[in-house]
Amino acid sequence: MISVEIVERALEMKFYRSLVLFACDSVILLCATAFCLFFSHWFHDGSIGRMAYLAVHLLVLYLCVTAAQLLLRTYSSLWRYAESREYLSLLVAAFLGMLAYEIVARTVMKDVAIPFITLTAIGGLWVLGMLLLRFTYRVYRGHIGYQRGSHKVPAAIVGAGAAGIQLLEELTNNQESKFKVQCFFDDDPGKFHKMVHGVPVRGTIDEAAAKLRLMGIENVFVAIPSVNEDRRHEILQAISKLEHVRISTLPSTLELIDRKPMRGQLREVQIEDLLGRAPVVLDPAPVDAFLEGKVVLVTGGGGSIGSELCRQIVKHDPRKLIIVDIYENNAYDIQQELLYRYGGRLDLTVEIASVRDARRVRQLMNKYRPNVVFHAAAHKHVPLMETSPQEAIRNNVFGTLNVVRAAHEYGVEKFLLISTDKAVNPTSVMGASKRLCEMILQSMKGHSGTDFVAVRFGNVLGSNGSVVPLFKRQIAAGGPVTVTDKRIIRYFMTIPEAAQLVLQAGAQARKNELFVLNMGQPVKILDLAENLVRLSGLVPYRDIDIVETGLRPGEKLYEELLIASRDIEKTENSEIFIERQPAITPQELEQKLALLTQALEKDDPKAIRAALHQAVPTFHEPEEVNREQGAEVEIPPQQNSQQCPVGV
Repeated sequence: MISVEIVERALEMKFYRSLVLFACDSVILLCATAFCLFFSHWFHDGSIGRMAYLAVHLLVLYLCVTAAQLLLRTYSSLWRYAESREYLSLLVAAFLGMLAYEIVARTVMKDVAIPFITLTAIGGLWVLGMLLLRFTYRVYRGHIGYQRGSHKVPAAIVGAGAAGIQLLEELTNNQESKFKVQCFFDDDPGKFHKMVHGVPVRGTIDEAAAKLRLMGIENVFVAIPSVNEDRRHEILQAISKLEHVRISTLPSTLELIDRKPMRGQLREVQIEDLLGRAPVVLDPAPVDAFLEGKVVLVTGGGGSIGSELCRQIVKHDPRKLIIVDIYENNAYDIQQELLYRYGGRLDLTVEIASVRDARRVRQLMNKYRPNVVFHAAAHKHVPLMETSPQEAIRNNVFGTLNVVRAAHEYGVEKFLLISTDKAVNPTSVMGASKRLCEMILQSMKGHSGTDFVAVRFGNVLGSNGSVVPLFKRQIAAGGPVTVTDKRIIRYFMTIPEAAQLVLQAGAQARKNELFVLNMGQPVKILDLAENLVRLSGLVPYRDIDIVETGLRPGEKLYEELLIASRDIEKTENSEIFIERQPAITPQELEQKLALLTQALEKDDPKAIRAALHQAVPTFHEPEEVNREQGAEVEIPPQQNSQQCPVGV
């Protein structure tokens, strides 16, 4: 009810302002007419009858001009935001009104009461008066805004193009804005040391960091949405090194700008902006052909990767989507999100179930008969699985075995396993368990009509338990930020990238392949921590300390993406590679599973770890691997985009 009253009040205010402006324009027109006629012989030489006839012509002129203004909706504009288009509309309205009067006077009234010269003078004075009125109003509003902004926080905008100017106007005119823009920085030489809407351009973008330091400005808006990712990364890296500077940026797409006010598009710089590579965007066409009209089942569909998979799967028009998860809260959240977004257009079912329950898994496969299965259900936290290895084996290994066997039994067309770079030469129970999951899929080659595919990628930014949310919470709490070892290097990708890779792998897969994404340059965790502190407007080691806590159980300094054999090949997509591995027979797999089953019966973590070493020959203790990697791990040179990613 309150919102309705607010809307009605706003409409009344708009009508009132338009009425006042209309009245002012009418007075200006009458004054201009009286002034011009006073100096015309028509006024001094005319009789009373002729003056009455002249008054009729003036009324017609007034009606014609007013009608032209109403037709072009000049009273619907907000003149405090007026640009050249509004002023052009005003001029066109004056011209059309005068033209209409001439036509009416010559055709209907059979006479022209007002000479053309006098009519032109009236029109000129009238337009000049209206322009002065509107300019005066804008100056007044600007003065009020200046007075209101005298206590605002100083800020700078990087980019004096269309996006930067639109952002300036939003920050200046929006009463909720707490910022006052002091300067621009732009690479256009024609703008150097010039004023843009009253704000000076202080220099090039490359000079911004040095000049901002001297000016003491602590808030910077990067408003160059059309810049390429390499240049954006370079700019953000330079500015983020300044002490106490908080950076906000516009999204790298102009499409978003049209949907809501520019200020609403500002966001705090995300750590993804500083990873040093452009986001991987893959062609959706193959995935459309892969998923359209299919019944798709996602295990672990409520988790970070699983839920993003569901979001992207529904974009490709599946016939039905089944989300399977043991944690009902996450499953409920993604269910409600998808139903809200797609409503009755989406055939969605959520089942609460554990992949460890073979009978329940078979029941779901039999009930829904999916064409495609994405297996994302797993225990993934390395330190937790070190202390509870039996859970990693039961859930990751035997849970995967249950889903694989059920998929084979009920004729699933494609089965995709979410794997991890920690499965490469694993040093943790979690990594070894995921390597065993890959082996389970390998053992099905030639023994099933189902295509079993594994997809391996690195650390996922923003996922539950990942390092970036942890760093943000620690900074918000005042620090310290904790890194286990300042030498640690990791490959990173975003959740949407991970989901896209899985879908693309499914579209390309033929038989029992292992797909790996070219993830570009690895990143030092210490660099991530320092950059995130700076982007929060703080100084590392002064405002927020960064401390080492020691490597966690099962953690190694450097993750790899590929098995040491490097037996890989490129796919049709330059960002995706296939690793070829020696086949594992069902008999070999059964022997490995038997070792693990015996160890589980003992319920002894040491026995389980020993069994894992036997089952996974590449499984080594982290201390051994970290010693071999050396005291200092260096980031390798940038790889050629046509080569595969290389591990250490």
